[in-house]
Amino acid sequence: MTAEAAERPLVYVKYLDHVLYRNMAPSAEPKPVVRETVGWLMRENDEVVLIVWDRAAAPSKLEKLDPASSLVILKKCIVEMRRLG
Repeated sequence: MTAEAAERPLVYVKYLDHVLYRNMAPSAEPKPVVRETVGWLMRENDEVVLIVWDRAAAPSKLEKLDPASSLVILKKCIVEMRRLG
């Protein structure tokens, strides 16, 4: 983890998931599912936010080969977003 990554704000995001319908029956009425996540706000622009929800706790020789787990969320799908701490 770089010093820059360590300074990223921790955020809570509640959002409409319009893509992942893993557990939905094909006959069910399609509608977005409300989901939530907690992670570090890495980037944002007018359209999306990038949240990292899993990362290395300390630098390692493999850091560049060990990517963080991230989530891109469309801003128009965000129900609630707030900084933690």
